[in-house]
Amino acid sequence: MVARQEDEETPLLQRPEQPMTTPLPWDQLWIILFLQFSDSLVFQTLAPFTPELVRDIGVTRGDESQVGHYVGILQSSYYTAQALTILHWSQLSDHIGRKPPILTALFTIAVSMCSFGMSKTFLGLLISRVFCGAFNGSNGVIKSMVMDITDTTNLPKAYGYMPLPWMLATFVGPLVGGSLSRPADRFPEIFGRSELLKTYPYLLPCAVPAMFASVAWLVTYFSFKEGVSSSAPLWGLIQRWFLRQSHAKPSAPQSNSLASSGVANPEEDPSKPLPLRALLTPKVLTVAASYVTMSLFYMAFSSILPVFYATPIELGGLSLDPPRIGAILAVSGVAQGVFQLLFYARLHNRFGAGALHIAGVVSGIPIVLLFPVINALARAYGLGLSVWICIGIQLSLATSLVMCYPCLALFIRAAAPNRASLGATNGIIQLVVAGARITGPASAASIFSYSVQEGHDTWMVYYFLMAIAFLAVGTSLLLPRDPSVWEDHQ
Repeated sequence: MVARQEDEETPLLQRPEQPMTTPLPWDQLWIILFLQFSDSLVFQTLAPFTPELVRDIGVTRGDESQVGHYVGILQSSYYTAQALTILHWSQLSDHIGRKPPILTALFTIAVSMCSFGMSKTFLGLLISRVFCGAFNGSNGVIKSMVMDITDTTNLPKAYGYMPLPWMLATFVGPLVGGSLSRPADRFPEIFGRSELLKTYPYLLPCAVPAMFASVAWLVTYFSFKEGVSSSAPLWGLIQRWFLRQSHAKPSAPQSNSLASSGVANPEEDPSKPLPLRALLTPKVLTVAASYVTMSLFYMAFSSILPVFYATPIELGGLSLDPPRIGAILAVSGVAQGVFQLLFYARLHNRFGAGALHIAGVVSGIPIVLLFPVINALARAYGLGLSVWICIGIQLSLATSLVMCYPCLALFIRAAAPNRASLGATNGIIQLVVAGARITGPASAASIFSYSVQEGHDTWMVYYFLMAIAFLAVGTSLLLPRDPSVWEDHQ
């Protein structure tokens, strides 16, 4: 009887050791997903028609090889402006809350997209993207918002749903950008009488993301609950900053006494955000190195892909028009989003975030090798079945590359020194990633344009991508198999 009693009690004693999964807070998560959709829709809408827009404004003076160069400048200008401000927006969100930076970002998206669609010069396009990048800090703040409303048990599941808005944006954006550009020419029976759309042929596709950003602004303002409990009014922070500046010199001994009392030493209080220097731990720097190399490759690949599709076959591309490019990118985005939604949480539980991340960056090597293979098949056989099969294989491999982003988000949460500094930690990561986003599109597109010119090595851009892919593999090996290893040692 005693032995039987022990057998019956043993499973009961083991059950509490298994962590219970916290239910997802859907009342706030759906708002975050909608915000993610509004932000992602901008990039996906611009991709199909930007090469054609650059041709139309005449900045290339008819030189087809320069299209990729100017497209890369437009992409990098956004990330350059964002790199200069994203850390400040992320740090500010730790003090005043996530809501004000998000509202500012959504307003900026709406204004800049309308400005982009009405620009008739390359300088106007450039100013629109710089303005959007400088005031759009949502990239880092949204990641902090997800971490605010989740814990370690349901964060992987929450990130399993994060592809939903990106998937919808990847499906809707290219279709909008590819189909609604030059609407007076494509649909004369509907838009042929509109002088506005004849004067600004790219305003209509730009107005769609602007409209969604406006709706997201209203939803955030009225429905989103602030996740930062210690948020302070912005005016109060400005007043305290001016007081510190005015009393900096005469009150130096006083500042030391404050530090000894714990007021000026927030490292001792886990409920307060840490200063920037205290966040530069080896764990944060390791995640930053892996994140920046992976993002550098992904941004270079993403910027080259539509330019490769639009470039004539004889110059190294596929000679596809914007509607077909938009359709390919849309189908690819839906397939990648569905796969991540259905299988990411299961793969994470089975293999761990570290293994998934390594598999993702390793897939970049065959992705690069398929570029010259696809063009060689197109030169030999035209746009036949073999070309479309290789395109499908390349985009399928990109699915594992996309899954690196939720994996790295888990490492960021584990590397953060305390919960109150999630925004600043995300800001540091996004700052270095913005550097990769600056150099990635501009350098890759410019090298591609240079390589397709007569007398140059057409494989030059692929050597460049392959070097980045191997660098990303190397930095991924520095991460542990499971982010919980870092959290257990904090």
